[in-house]
Amino acid sequence: MQLTSQENLQKRGFLTGIKSFLIWTFTLTVCLLVVGFPLGFVLVSIGVLATIVLHAVMPISSVILVASLISVLNVLAVLVGAAVLAIKGINPQDITWLSWLHGDAEPHYTTTYSSCPLTCDLPENK
Repeated sequence: MQLTSQENLQKRGFLTGIKSFLIWTFTLTVCLLVVGFPLGFVLVSIGVLATIVLHAVMPISSVILVASLISVLNVLAVLVGAAVLAIKGINPQDITWLSWLHGDAEPHYTTTYSSCPLTCDLPENK
């Protein structure tokens, strides 16, 4: 009985680690796309300069080489970052600035429309 329970806990721990890795991968990808847009602009600018420099050495494949290198570096940065955060055991639900990831049913703010001061106190006609 104890052996079965221990195997079950190991499987659960493995699945929890995989789940944490996948959530971190999604979170870091979204952050890279949204917040990292200026970083992407800088990477593309550096890539264009590298393509111009490499064009003298290998004229046909310099564009493919630089574009694939930038793409691979971005993917590796996301995967390595997600792996490190998952191995350290940091849960995305514990990070306060990732509130969009928590999916809270009750938001911390209420929406007030500009017409509300004029119409909110009126009785409804039924």
